[in-house]
Amino acid sequence: MKQKIFIVIPAYNEEKSVGKVIKCLQKKGYYNIIVVDDGSKDRTFEIASKAGAITLRHIINRGLGGALGTGIKAALMEGADIIVTFDADGQHDVNDIKKGVDIIEKNEADVVIGSRLLNPKGMPLIRRIGNWGFNVITWLLFGVWSTDSQSGLRFFSRKAAEKIRIRMNRMEASSEIIKEIGRNRLRMKEVPIKAIYTDYSMSRGQSSWNAFRILFKLIIRKIMR
Repeated sequence: MKQKIFIVIPAYNEEKSVGKVIKCLQKKGYYNIIVVDDGSKDRTFEIASKAGAITLRHIINRGLGGALGTGIKAALMEGADIIVTFDADGQHDVNDIKKGVDIIEKNEADVVIGSRLLNPKGMPLIRRIGNWGFNVITWLLFGVWSTDSQSGLRFFSRKAAEKIRIRMNRMEASSEIIKEIGRNRLRMKEVPIKAIYTDYSMSRGQSSWNAFRILFKLIIRKIMR
């Protein structure tokens, strides 16, 4: 029986790109798309809805973790067998989805991480350095190694999605997901993916101050677990 695939897209003020991302997914046959408008102040909700996505809205901006939690829960309620998280800024290549889905469908892993660091061509040096830094921090804090702990392209079996608990609301949720993979002893694999960097997607990146804030929250999470 063909498995039901849902794409979850967290989005905050992404009116410039979210419609194009949805259309690209639909052209490749992915029609079960959930966009979580995370308190946007622009037309993200309207554009995503008109493009044909199931669109949910947070009244206030909760952050990446909050949006992922809402989207994954909604996908499970809709009967998803496989859940794919996908960025709204156009950074991911839709063609890479099949790589992760195939691994989940063959039951070779419970979670697949799409790794930009396994295919770093075209990835700005500053992004490579920053990502490796977070990989090391995530490993030191939680004991699980990933070559791209901050990747937005992830694949979950239904079993994995039901077990993972995202309690951190903002960008630190990416590392928390890696922690949850280890805590639940889920089988994880990684696949190389292509990252599409544009002036727009680069402008959506994290500031140095935000990186320190994420690190602080991760340390607190480690202490309180």
